[in-house]
Amino acid sequence: MTLTLLIEQVLNGIQLGTMLFLMASGLTLVFGVMGLINLAHGSFYMTGAFVTAWVTGLTGSFWVGLLGGVLAAAAVGAVVEWTVIRRLYHRDHLDQVLATFALILIFSEGTRWIFGSSPLWLNVPDSLSGSVTLPGGVEYPLYRLAIIVMGVAIAIGLYLLISRTRLGMRIRAGENDREMIGALGVDISTLYTLVFALGAALAGLAGSTIGALQSVQVGMGEPVLILAFVVIVIGGIGSIKGALIGAVLVGVVDTLGRVLLPGLFKLFMAPSDASGVGAALASMLIYVLMAGILAFKPNGLFAAHD
Repeated sequence: MTLTLLIEQVLNGIQLGTMLFLMASGLTLVFGVMGLINLAHGSFYMTGAFVTAWVTGLTGSFWVGLLGGVLAAAAVGAVVEWTVIRRLYHRDHLDQVLATFALILIFSEGTRWIFGSSPLWLNVPDSLSGSVTLPGGVEYPLYRLAIIVMGVAIAIGLYLLISRTRLGMRIRAGENDREMIGALGVDISTLYTLVFALGAALAGLAGSTIGALQSVQVGMGEPVLILAFVVIVIGGIGSIKGALIGAVLVGVVDTLGRVLLPGLFKLFMAPSDASGVGAALASMLIYVLMAGILAFKPNGLFAAHD
């Protein structure tokens, strides 16, 4: 593999990690603050992608579609929290898993009923089409680079929100002692709705942006949700910094594994066997990474709110 191709694949891994961070940051906020296991988080990712593709088709503007997708995911998240999720806060995790799994089925069938079973397609906006030349002469798609920059900006914004604002102070206090801040006059129900809607909006943004790189289809959120759970376990539940670093680690390891392992096995195996074995082992790498990190850091890389 040439150096140029290696750099390109590392950037692809970082871009995947950025998308996973958008998913994992909302998921870790919800779990850290509310103690809720939300298997339906991937449905907000799917909602953002479908609404973005639909609005873009109606208006002809990707940016209007993107805004519509994020707002729709946030609104749907708020409604779900108000109607279903708030009834689960004091239930055990098994009840939460069963209820949110049911939401996955409802969202999937509802999306199929509204938009149909055929995938939708979303084009990269003209302003971000083409490639940009990076230092070293590497040509890289401008849209993928924009996703990386957006992810870094959102990570900084979330860190400042959690550590420097009154809302962030309430979020941190809500995780540590929700009864006490309720006694001090903070509206816990409104706070939880805001946090849940924020997490849904971040998931919707991830789906909206990735929709231009792959087909928008029913069930697209579930594979990403599994990776997001791996990210928050690696990074540490409740930690935005951990979600970012864990997401980049998972993205780069997964991408490089899928590119490098088949070629490595071709050195001593038949090409057809090497491709199969390499692909199978590559899909296991992120779980090996998770197990290795947990062996030394059982609570993840960072503590909550780092």
